[in-house]
Amino acid sequence: MSANSQAVVHASVMRITDLRDVMSIENRNYDFPWSEGIFRDCIKAGYTMQVLRLDLVLVGYGVMQVAADEAHILNLCIDKDFNRRGYARALLEKLLGMAERAGAHMAFLEARPSTPRAITLYERAGFNEVGVRRNYYESADGREDAIVMARTIGDVFTH
Repeated sequence: MSANSQAVVHASVMRITDLRDVMSIENRNYDFPWSEGIFRDCIKAGYTMQVLRLDLVLVGYGVMQVAADEAHILNLCIDKDFNRRGYARALLEKLLGMAERAGAHMAFLEARPSTPRAITLYERAGFNEVGVRRNYYESADGREDAIVMARTIGDVFTH
């Protein structure tokens, strides 16, 4: 590779062998991270799971469940050292495309009100607030509500 080469970003299916790196990112980025057991259960259940790599470095991952004609994005994380470079948007687009190919017509997710950058990303991706789940997330102050967001599948990013 020459000195002028650009780093290559690619997504692939999350495998058990990725969990060491996934857990490292999960623990660095969340005060209340998922356990490795949750990720293993999602892999065993056949959820749609992607990892995003920059060259060989795992920089993020996404977990989505597709059932009937709905997709539910359960976890979307880009390591904080790689934020604000468009990777979250790219991974979200990848997941939505996979949901569409799986026959989903609607996508749902929950977002913490304390994560305005994530909410902005989702809004730009066409998600709108459709409800609130009270006391959904564990937080340093006890519990935090979740904003429930939804969008139809097949729409494009607006910004």
